Amino acid sequence: MTGNNEHDEILDNTDNQQPGRHRLDKSMKRRRVLIGGSAVAAAGGLAIAGIASADTSSSESSASAAEAKASTSASAASGVCTLNAEVTEGPYSLEGALVREDIREDKEGFEVQYTFTVVDQANDCAPLADALVEIWHCDALGEYSGFVGGNGHQEEDNGTFLRGGQMTDENGQCSITSIWPGHYVSRAVHVHMRVHTEVTLTDDSYTGGDVIHTGQLFFDPDINEEIQATSPYSANTTKETALADDSIYDDGGASSGLLTLTALGSSVSDGYKATLTVGVNSA
Repeated sequence: MTGNNEHDEILDNTDNQQPGRHRLDKSMKRRRVLIGGSAVAAAGGLAIAGIASADTSSSESSASAAEAKASTSASAASGVCTLNAEVTEGPYSLEGALVREDIREDKEGFEVQYTFTVVDQANDCAPLADALVEIWHCDALGEYSGFVGGNGHQEEDNGTFLRGGQMTDENGQCSITSIWPGHYVSRAVHVHMRVHTEVTLTDDSYTGGDVIHTGQLFFDPDINEEIQATSPYSANTTKETALADDSIYDDGGASSGLLTLTALGSSVSDGYKATLTVGVNSA
């Protein structure tokens, strides 16, 4: 990472210069995963219903129509997911994330309570238990732990703030508490994510395992605009990239990592709940 704040897409070319990074080979970059929230599940059900209607001729029996409806309902109930290509992990990954529920440490910012549900495409979208969901992102000034200074601000760098993960339970769910990220030059506000399987837990971290999903998470642009204009985020005066102009986000909604947000109070400073269903292929 250089001081000129090159964005994730540009810094992909520097990945091999940073030891200890999880790298995606060409085959993994082509792998596709399922990502969707509850809104996508509902939309997916409607989309399937529309397709079934278009493919059904007026001469089909009511029994066939009923079967199609039942099939649609079953698919929606199981968490209809939208296929989405994996994306770059970006230039700020580090190995050995702490396994913990709260990754804020002493960082100021508005609380975000993440809840992720991981489902496995290789097992009919059944919940994936015992997977490590890891996230990391910048602070209110756009600085990443381990790379402080990259967005032009000087602050203490302990190499761990706003990094960490949690293991999924038998329902494929885990919760992580953090803050709303700030922004850095050339990227919209986002969070990085990896899903690991077969890890071995240590006292506060993990070893081994396989990375089966690498993605990024995004936020509602209207809410984000208000947050970035509010202290402590407003102290970051570097240029911000709009979500619509981001080099990674492809305007696919939840299928592209857009989080479903629920306000925790009447003000943006009260924070948000953020949910997403993340489908992976463990095969």
